[in-house]
Amino acid sequence: MENTPAAGRFAPTALMLGNLVTGCSVLAPAGMLPELSAGLGISIHAAGLLITFGAVTLCIGSPLTAWLTSRIERRTLLTTTLAVLALGNLASAFAPDYASLLVIRLVMLAVGALYTPQAAGTAALIVPAERRGSTIAYIFLGWSLAAAVGLPLITFIASRYGWRAAYAGIGALGWISFLLLLLRLPAGLKGTPVDLKTWSAVGRSRAILLLLAITMLQMSGQFVVFTFMGPLLKKLTGASPDAVGIVDTWGPYRTSLLFTCLVLAGITAWALSAGTIALMAIAVAIWGLGFASTNSMQQVRLVAAAPPLAPATVALNTSVLYIGQAVGSATGGLLFARELLHAIGFVAVGFVVLALVLVILTRPRPAAAATA
Repeated sequence: MENTPAAGRFAPTALMLGNLVTGCSVLAPAGMLPELSAGLGISIHAAGLLITFGAVTLCIGSPLTAWLTSRIERRTLLTTTLAVLALGNLASAFAPDYASLLVIRLVMLAVGALYTPQAAGTAALIVPAERRGSTIAYIFLGWSLAAAVGLPLITFIASRYGWRAAYAGIGALGWISFLLLLLRLPAGLKGTPVDLKTWSAVGRSRAILLLLAITMLQMSGQFVVFTFMGPLLKKLTGASPDAVGIVDTWGPYRTSLLFTCLVLAGITAWALSAGTIALMAIAVAIWGLGFASTNSMQQVRLVAAAPPLAPATVALNTSVLYIGQAVGSATGGLLFARELLHAIGFVAVGFVVLALVLVILTRPRPAAAATA
């Protein structure tokens, strides 16, 4: 790499903060459903569709934009994406009605879909191979922070100053992240072009397909509850919780197994303790230890499984993550609309149990254990 030390030193942090902005942009409606419902004159279920429709846009846009933009220089690509996210959130703050807000969100996320996979792919270009896994995990810490810190702040701002102020805050953060990335990410970075042969090779890999299925099931289970967490707690207990996130230092397989178990333990505890605020708060804290960190490890495992296919597999993993969000939020929305509040937790548990089974089935063979 022919890059200046000053330019490259904080590049992973700049990429991580971009994921924080992306995560906040995607998750924002979940943190202010009551305010959106009251301010726009719509139901909680309709407000939740901002998550569902946004996730559908993201899951289609992620592999498509990865293919269309794989030959574009990375700093230009990523900074432009952050600029669109910043503008989209600021425009959302001034949306006059629900239809306008939905259209702005879908356009914003159609472009924003490329940030997360391209940021992960860029990690391979700015650090040595031996640090690639830990750097990808660090970059995905932005999503953990979006859930553990960003979402509670969005809820705090929206409940006191309105949902428009929350969107404006995300927009301001987006511009800060844009400037940091512009200053710190080295110029001239280009990844391996993604072509039809790449997608064909991905489709023939049983290991990659199983890893992608794990991502979808993990996210589906979490978003059955996550999308409607605030309204659920209000209906069941009259309170609102926070979540926390951490990053790992084990290997990708063992850490993926650990975090999936934590997610399962937390969601199971939520389902069993529904109605008791203290126990539900503990359940959310346990769940928070695995939230988003599971996906970091999925990205690392995918890159390790087939390094030459990383640009495509990281994009597809992001896509199925959003499929999981869409499936989970749609399922949770249907149950919430029918007042099946206690059933929501148990449906979520079912998804995560299936994910855990697949994590165990994809345990590396002894010959590959050293790279697990």
